[in-house]
Amino acid sequence: MTHIIELPFAYRFDEAISRLSLDPLNSVDLANQIVRVPLDHSIITVKSIGSHREPKFILTGIESDEQLQRILSIFHFDRSLDAVHAHFIKTNLKDLFLKFEGTPIITDFSLYENIIKSIIHQQLNLSFARTLTTRFVQTFSEQIDGVWIYPTADKIAKLEVDTLRGMQFSTRKAEYIIGISKAIATEELKLNTLVNETDETIMKKLTSYRGIGPWTAESFLLFGLGRENLFPVGDIGLQNSLKQMWNMEKKPSKEEIIIHFESWSPYLSYASLYLWRNIE
Repeated sequence: MTHIIELPFAYRFDEAISRLSLDPLNSVDLANQIVRVPLDHSIITVKSIGSHREPKFILTGIESDEQLQRILSIFHFDRSLDAVHAHFIKTNLKDLFLKFEGTPIITDFSLYENIIKSIIHQQLNLSFARTLTTRFVQTFSEQIDGVWIYPTADKIAKLEVDTLRGMQFSTRKAEYIIGISKAIATEELKLNTLVNETDETIMKKLTSYRGIGPWTAESFLLFGLGRENLFPVGDIGLQNSLKQMWNMEKKPSKEEIIIHFESWSPYLSYASLYLWRNIE
């Protein structure tokens, strides 16, 4: 089934998919402005046929109303960015929001993917983290029509720690991944039910599991659920971006960052995204 989507607000698909393209597991065609999304073991194609000011998209491969709603949510097609832009041009991040006006928060394609990817990326440089994530997915999953999908929690829950250690995972990281997968596979941890919970409740629930600290839980809220008011203040990339923007000799302290939260709220997540985008 094919759908044509037109948005009544500025939307920078080029910026959004440029960020997606940094992950080698994502199927992104920058030249033709196409993303191919694995969803429910089918592949949905999202292609831009409009412009920044008049965004328009063709969605193909959608098989149900539920899939359509998920695509609209994943790509931020279902809520305007106008209020975000109007808010930030009155703040000290004005230049950043003029530069990247209309850049949406695109969430990961599945909640399990988000959790596992975040655990793999913990305390690793970005290049090796992406290499390890790619190795993990390509070893334990498959491609559908040329697009890689993440393995299921059921499959990873059955692995031995030594199997992951043989792929250059640390013992602890292997234990975390298998442990979280077991909790999800047995439905002890039901990720989908967290959608309607508060940020605080989700943080408390997730951080009760070994391997999920505040950074990973915040990533789940921001890039898993698309929550709008998250700023991982301990993130090195955000600190470096602010250091560059503010022409500081050293990275700003957490206290120096937090004092700006009042003026950036209730859209801290967009401040995070645009700051990351500024140094990528």
